[in-house]
Amino acid sequence: MGMQVGGGQGGGGRRGRRRRRHQLVSEINVTPFVDVMLVLLIIFMVAAPLLTVGVPIDLPETRAKALEGDTEPLTISVNSAGQIYIQDTEIAIDEVVPKLEAIAANGYDERIYVRGDQDADYGVMMKIMGRINAAGFKRLGLVTLEEQDS
Repeated sequence: MGMQVGGGQGGGGRRGRRRRRHQLVSEINVTPFVDVMLVLLIIFMVAAPLLTVGVPIDLPETRAKALEGDTEPLTISVNSAGQIYIQDTEIAIDEVVPKLEAIAANGYDERIYVRGDQDADYGVMMKIMGRINAAGFKRLGLVTLEEQDS
């Protein structure tokens, strides 16, 4: 009787331990997922400022609220030297109306944003806005930076 009790417990105990070792773990390890998400967050934080319009302009500051929009706007920029850009392409002032008419012919009817350097000539800015109006665009927006209280 003593052998049966001892033999049965020893063998059963070992088998029980083996079964426990090979059981599946039903927990999800989220550490690699969190690591990947943090790396992506850092990449997007670094890349986001690089996705702005490529013409370097020192915009004036105002207290106006930002406009809401779903589509990427058409941007016309004037730098301090008086050079005119549609998006990132430099154009002459005489080419503004034909280029905008060609853009309108392709179905663009959204607002046009005008970015002017704070040192840009006021007369050049008014010429550009007049030519945009002559091309048939009535919805213009002037781009500024939010005024910083200091």
